[in-house]
Amino acid sequence: MWRATVLTLYPAMFPGPLGHALAGKALGRLWSLEAQDMRAHGLGAHRAVDDTPAGGGPGMVLRADVTAA
Repeated sequence: MWRATVLTLYPAMFPGPLGHALAGKALGRLWSLEAQDMRAHGLGAHRAVDDTPAGGGPGMVLRADVTAA
């Protein structure tokens, strides 16, 4: 059986529409899907998983230490 693991901030979204498509019919028989909540490994009281980019600039990036955990 083929297994897929998805790292996400919103695990409740999976399998979502995929569960109703043709691939969804094979889900459980030919392949499995596991959604890992990244906030479970977040830091601090708010379970932060992002930080400002190194060198400045707009936007946010995922923290490498949280992603590795």
